Parts: sequence; C-alpha cells; structure tokens
Amino acid sequence: MTTRREWLTTTAGIAGAGLLTAANAQAQEEKKEQAAAGKVFRIGVISASIEGKPQRTNGHTWHFCHPFHPQVNQDVIKKTLDPGSVRVFEQFFRNPANNFDLMPFPNTRLTQVYDADRPCAELYASAFPGVAVADSLEKMVQEVDAVWLGDASGTGSDHYDLIAPALEKGLPCFVDKPIGKTVAGTRKILELAKKHNAKLMSSSLFRHQWGTAEALRLKNNKEFGEMQFVQACQAGGWTLPSWFIYGQHPVWMVETLCGPGVESVSMYARENACHALLTYPDRNPAEVWYGRPDIVGLYCETSVHFQKKKHTWTPAIDGNYWLGHSYQMMQMANAFRRMLETGIEPVPHAEILEVTAIIHAAAKSLNEKSRLVTLAEVME
Repeated sequence: MTTRREWLTTTAGIAGAGLLTAANAQAQEEKKEQAAAGKVFRIGVISASIEGKPQRTNGHTWHFCHPFHPQVNQDVIKKTLDPGSVRVFEQFFRNPANNFDLMPFPNTRLTQVYDADRPCAELYASAFPGVAVADSLEKMVQEVDAVWLGDASGTGSDHYDLIAPALEKGLPCFVDKPIGKTVAGTRKILELAKKHNAKLMSSSLFRHQWGTAEALRLKNNKEFGEMQFVQACQAGGWTLPSWFIYGQHPVWMVETLCGPGVESVSMYARENACHALLTYPDRNPAEVWYGRPDIVGLYCETSVHFQKKKHTWTPAIDGNYWLGHSYQMMQMANAFRRMLETGIEPVPHAEILEVTAIIHAAAKSLNEKSRLVTLAEVME
C-alpha cells in the first residue's frame, strides 16, 4: 500500500517532470526563434512566361527581388535595363539615403534563378553576384529555403507547373498575381500548398503602399468614425484581356481595406475605362475603376471614406512617385521575409481566392450586360 509520504514524493516528481518538460519545450522554442533570427534564407527566383514567351527583364524579379540580395552589379543594370529602371536602382533601390535603412535585408540571399529560357536566367544571374542558374526546378528546390515566383505581365497560366515542385517540398513561396489564370487554377495552387503545409504568399503591390497602411490605421482606431466605402482606381487604358492582369491591383486594394465577404459584382466598360461595383451582404459597396482618365500620370489613386473624413492617396510619398514605389516594393518583399521568419502567412487563402473570383465575376458581368453576378457563380 502506498504511504502518504510515498504518494507526495511521487506526485512531486510527476509535477516536477511536467514543469521540466514545459521548461524544455519553452527552451526549444526559444532556440528555434534564435536560430530563425540568425538564419540566412536562401531564396530561389523563378520568372514566369507570358503564354510561353519569356520575360527577358521581368520587373517582378529584377526589381522586386533586389532587397533580398546584398549586391547588385550596377554595370549590368545600366547595360540591360531601360533608363528609368537604371535611375531607380541608382537613386532609390540601392541608395543608402533612400532605402529606408532596411534594404538590402541582412538575413536573405538570392542563390538560384530559374527561367525556361536559359539565356534570360543567365542574364539575371550576372546582375546579382553569387546567383547560380538552376538546371531544373526539381534541383533548385533541393538547394533553397524559399521560392519567389515573379510575373510582370503574364496571366498566371504557367504558375502551377512552376511552383508545384517547391510547394511539394514544403517550401515557403511567393506566387505573383494573378496567382492562377482561373478560379480553379488559383484553388489548385492553394490546395497544394495546404496539403504540403507550405507557407504561401500572394499579393498586389498596392496592398503595401504608404497610404494603405495609414488607411488601415484609421480604420482600426476609428479616429474618424467607421469606414463607409472604398474607391480603388487604376490608371491606364482598359481592355478585357488586361483586366485579368492589371485589374487585380484595384481589386486587391479593396480586399485589403474592406476585408473578405464580397457577394456580387457588376461591371460596365466604355472606351478605355471600366467600372466595377462590388457588393456585400452586410456593408456598403466598394468601387473599382480601371482606366479612370483623370488620374493619368498618378498610376493609381485610392479613396477611403470615413464618417468624418476622406483619406485619398497615390503610391507617391510627398509627391515623389519613385520613393513611394521603392517603399511599397520593399514592404511587399519584407512581408515575405517576415513569413520566412515567423511561418505566419500574411494573407489568408480565402482572400487570395476571393480576389480571383471577383476578377472573373466582373468579366462575366460585362459579358452579360452588367448583370450583378454572385461570386458563387464563378466559384463552382
């Protein structure tokens, strides 16, 4: 029979073992955090094609990935890129006075690049010292810690095939917009990431603008009352094919500011402009313009209407577009870096899928005399 003394001794031992286990677990977590903080993440870059045609100087890999790498060969930049890009690299991207004291990131490196067109990959590697050209995606994913799939003007039709090896390996990935050419294509990528517990990020650059962060702050602290509605506008001439690529930007802006929950979309187009109305079951609608003629030269403009104030902004910071562009690009890259460090995805999968659904519901509406099309119709 167990005595009281023996019982107390045993109980104390079990409790002590439990505390020790908890302490060990906490110590292991702290070690993991410290290791992540000290880790240098090796990033593999993939350049998508435009329906099979290579993007020789894909801005979403040449521009957007530069914060991840410690060095850029400015001589190659000068020989290869357009004069505007050369100026941006010199005056903003790699200028210590204008890089927000953050670029390049201290714990990332571009180590490999893959392009179905090997000469394009070799050209890219020459601009970022130390980057190797990958012979295959399957080989690359064995030698990197994360993958960035960039696509400046493509439709997303090749994204699944390009990113699948990395997702199947469980690597954290960025997949550029449009993440999938169709709703089914986007869902296929999201489901593959979930199946292999691969962290995934997809986003428009508009989500990371200086003014967007301020709008979200005003929304959260209710300084000027509740948010009433959002008008997100993209400049440039509208066409139906371009809607599936560049229409993503203002739609992403609405999704970022209003959150998920769009029920229906109605779109109307005339000449070089289109207007889409996004309706919700529980709040005021939001507006999307693409090709709004009065904002030519601003690239885009967004207005958030609160009860007591309207907050309007463009990508520029104090009127300087390129400073603002550098900021939003750095912020998007930094959001990916934070995902590598924390394992927390910055955008829920449901929101990524909803953006694709809005784009296709709008196109369906346009083809059906601006009928109000529910997202459920294109989700099937």
